[in-house]
Amino acid sequence: QVQLVESGGGLVQPGGSLRLSCAASTNIFSFNAMGWYRQAPGKRELVATVSSGGSTSYIESVKGRFTISRDNAKNTVFLQMNSLKPEDTAVYYCRATTGGIYHWGQGTQVTVSS
Repeated sequence: QVQLVESGGGLVQPGGSLRLSCAASTNIFSFNAMGWYRQAPGKRELVATVSSGGSTSYIESVKGRFTISRDNAKNTVFLQMNSLKPEDTAVYYCRATTGGIYHWGQGTQVTVSS
C-alpha cells in the first residue's frame, strides 16, 4: 500500500515562506503524477502538479509564488511556497496518481496570519 507523509506546515506571517515535503513509501516514478491539493472552509483546490516527465502546472492564484519539484532519489515531492497570503491558509494534502487511482497523505496545516 502506498503511503504518503507530508511535513513542513506551520504558522507563518504574510509574506513569509514555507516548504512542504511529501515522502512516498515507493518509487515515485511509478506514479503518473504527483501534486498538492489544499482544502479550506468552502474551498478545495489542486494547487500544483508535477508529472512523471517533470511537467508542472499551477493554479493561477499561486503562479510565481509556489514551486513544485521532485527528488527522485529520495522519493519526495516538495512545494516551495513564497510570498504567502492569508488566503493560502488551508490543510495541504499530497496526492499521487497511478492507473486512475488517487493516493493521499494525511495533510499538513498551513496558517498564514499576523
